[in-house]
Amino acid sequence: MLVTVAATALAAGCLLAALCLGQPSVGPAAALAAVTDPEHPLRVAVVEVRLPRALLGLVAGAGLGVAGLLLQDALRNPIAGPELLGVSSGATVVVAAIVVLGLGVPLALQPWLALGGALLAGALVLLAIGRTRDPAHVVLVGAAMSAACGGLVVAVVGLGTQGNVVVLFRYLLGSLAARGWPHLETVAPIVGAGLAGAWLLRRRIEALTLGDEVAAGLGVPVVRTRVAAVGLAALLAAAVAAACGPIAFVALLAPHLARRATGTTSTRRVLPLVAVAGGLLLVAADLAARRLLYPVEMPVGIATTLVGVPALLLLRRRRQPRPAVTG
Repeated sequence: MLVTVAATALAAGCLLAALCLGQPSVGPAAALAAVTDPEHPLRVAVVEVRLPRALLGLVAGAGLGVAGLLLQDALRNPIAGPELLGVSSGATVVVAAIVVLGLGVPLALQPWLALGGALLAGALVLLAIGRTRDPAHVVLVGAAMSAACGGLVVAVVGLGTQGNVVVLFRYLLGSLAARGWPHLETVAPIVGAGLAGAWLLRRRIEALTLGDEVAAGLGVPVVRTRVAAVGLAALLAAAVAAACGPIAFVALLAPHLARRATGTTSTRRVLPLVAVAGGLLLVAADLAARRLLYPVEMPVGIATTLVGVPALLLLRRRRQPRPAVTG
């Protein structure tokens, strides 16, 4: 509980910093005044531009973190992530078609269409999984779906011009730039429902970490629980990918950070902290992406990758057994 409170305080600090930093730069008191005062001269910059972007980062990061926890525990794979389900690629196919082919879809409708593409890809993965008990089969099916969607994206991009490919490229890297209240209103209810479902399943998913035989002996329906966990992870990842693009490594890192901070691998105990850690990671990465090369702004997916790749290598190195010393 203390770790969760501390992480929540850090996330609140990052949220306040996101409201203050930028052009124009404002102090904390002025930022809070702009939020509460409808007539404040900085209200447009703070409330209409920075606040929805920061809140979207918190919500999307929480959804990605919990999606990673569900997959890692349900599949008993410490490096599992939503990328294995193909949902991010499904959303990317839809966005690529809209941007490159010039379909004339209204901006407010684009996140919903992208969500539909992501959910369709996730549904196809779930249908292909069927009633399998093998977590490796889930990974293989998801990887195949990701590869197929990736091929479609490359084919669509090949039809585009230089102007719309640049716009699409920013989405493909994952970005919170130019995101407003409509994007948050699309993502927040779906992520909230996914987090509620994860909370209800937390004990069953924790039983899966003990092995299928032990979980079945405890009365847990193994196949249904695994499919439900994968479905919830797909829903969470799809909502985020529809609005922000495929943001990498947040889903991988947040569960490991939460387990390391608490010293426990219990799904039900780390679930709240994973949600907070995911939001903190994404908002902090977005702040870094905005300020490191100012006035040039990096896509947040680059910042998460720059942190995630060394963390992944460190994680794999620690998991490798040390060679025995002889002689």
